[in-house]
Amino acid sequence: MNRYPLWKYLIIAAALVIGTLYALPNLFGESPAVQVSAGRASVRIDATTVTRVEQALTAQGVSASLIQFEGNSVKARFETTDDQIKARDALERAFNPDAADPSYVVALNLLPRTPAWLARLGASPMYLGLDLRGGVHFMLQVDMPAALQRRADVLTGDLRTALREKNVRHGGVSRSGQTIEVRVRDAQTLDAVRTVIQDQFADLEATDRPEGTEYRLIATIRPEAARRVQEQALKQNITTLHNRINELGVAEPVIQQQGLDRIVVQLPGVQDTAKAKDILGRTATLEVRLVDESAEGLAAERGTGAVPFGSERYPERDGRAVIVKRDVLLTGENLTDAQAGFDSQTQEAAVHLTLDAKGSRIFRDVTRENVGKRMAIILFEKGRGEVVTAPVIRTEIGGGRVQISGAMTTMEASDTALLLRAGSLAAPMEIIEERTIGPSLGAENIAKGFNSVIWGFVVIVLFMCAYYMLFGVFSSIALAFNLVLLVAVLSMLQATLTLPGIAAMALALGMAIDSNVLINERVREELRSGKSPQAAIQAGYETAWGTILDSNITTLIAGVALLAFGSGPVRGFAVVHCIGILTSMFSSVFFSRGLVNLWYGRQKKLKNVSIGTIWRPDGSVPAVKAD
Repeated sequence: MNRYPLWKYLIIAAALVIGTLYALPNLFGESPAVQVSAGRASVRIDATTVTRVEQALTAQGVSASLIQFEGNSVKARFETTDDQIKARDALERAFNPDAADPSYVVALNLLPRTPAWLARLGASPMYLGLDLRGGVHFMLQVDMPAALQRRADVLTGDLRTALREKNVRHGGVSRSGQTIEVRVRDAQTLDAVRTVIQDQFADLEATDRPEGTEYRLIATIRPEAARRVQEQALKQNITTLHNRINELGVAEPVIQQQGLDRIVVQLPGVQDTAKAKDILGRTATLEVRLVDESAEGLAAERGTGAVPFGSERYPERDGRAVIVKRDVLLTGENLTDAQAGFDSQTQEAAVHLTLDAKGSRIFRDVTRENVGKRMAIILFEKGRGEVVTAPVIRTEIGGGRVQISGAMTTMEASDTALLLRAGSLAAPMEIIEERTIGPSLGAENIAKGFNSVIWGFVVIVLFMCAYYMLFGVFSSIALAFNLVLLVAVLSMLQATLTLPGIAAMALALGMAIDSNVLINERVREELRSGKSPQAAIQAGYETAWGTILDSNITTLIAGVALLAFGSGPVRGFAVVHCIGILTSMFSSVFFSRGLVNLWYGRQKKLKNVSIGTIWRPDGSVPAVKAD
């Protein structure tokens, strides 16, 4: 009657083993570390960086317990925070001899102490949120007027091109703030300009007024188009921040919109505010310009002359100077993808670019008019521009597919594609709020949070064992299994645990034991009605299951609603809450029934069960007494 088939016990055993293995990494804590990553997009991190880190640490007499190379950064672990600070100073001097112009980011970090054998199984601890691990919190203000001004710049160039294509003669197209001004000589030309704007520039609205014998047409961005530009600027900035911060290996950064023009950035484990600012400052802007190949430009490139008026000097990655014109042809906004590949004809390493519709049209016109000339792709970081590549335009390029090739290795093509793919900021940002949460405060939050869970667990266990005897012991074991399973699932999902998440854990314990209380009371009712112990156990679990399912499903619906419509700490609570409900249903019913069946199911002539003293409503003891 109360026996499980072998396959059910195998499921329980497998869940117990897997849950224990994947929950274990959370017990080992974290070790202080120093992380070395690229401070510029053109700086490469490779195996030689590991050697440089080892040499710098050895020279200063600092011993690292482990040095890891993880593709885009090198992380050195240490036993104490004193060694961590010494190592940070040593690596800073070794990698950034010029403090005013750093090429690398040397930052403090915290890394999990998971044993290698567990790491090989894919087991890793849960990520800890900012309130538990410590780190930095920034609020960034996006400069929306600058985004609109940048959009006006693009529209000015597009309007100038459109008027030239329609052979509309005008006295000049210029931008003033967020407005575009077109000067024309007569009313007929004014009508022609207005027609071009109406047909091709739906984002603009135009007004005009006479100025002497001429006319001036003023085009402004429509309010609905301005809102769209601002929304796109915010989304693009968030995406760019994600790309840059993810390259630095910060575990579970939080980057989210707040309000109409603000972005919140939380970097758990980053203890150095200055370095965190440096990380945010690495966001780049991409521009495409023509190289100035005039006699004056070539002389300035060789260093034998001054830079011509209307041009600027920028260095290439190898340090050589390139003189480019000030006019910006394309920006990162027009680039939708960049992938490394090979030239289909020469089999040379190449970078394949994909442009949007507007970028494709501009690029086709520019390449048609400048065959044989060079075109520079410039990456701006922290106000400094660097020429990523300056290829020769061989032929007119249309269709939105662009190939950059020539004198590039496969690795250089891959790096160039990564730089171009990283995106650009649609509008500048400034930090208006910063907050640092130290690791000591995070450790205090962890201690208080887990103490509440542990003491809650201990009190529940004492009550259950005293009130329900052996059945209370079974319930307590199931509760412990539920806690292990919950931690294991969160670790496998690599969820971020916060203080609200710990509160959800405590709530999950209470809800899990509630199911066991319901089962034990149903078993008591069946015994009170005079059923045999085996029949009472069978009926108790079967009748309690429907009630347990209903109550958990209604609570799960509330948790899913919090998950769908909540944000920040509310979502953190909801994730742990929903997973806790599922694991509690498995542990309180399936697992605890397995323990009861294993203990009592093999006894054919069971006379009593240890479930505490059972009393009839009239106060008498039932015929079958349960000890």
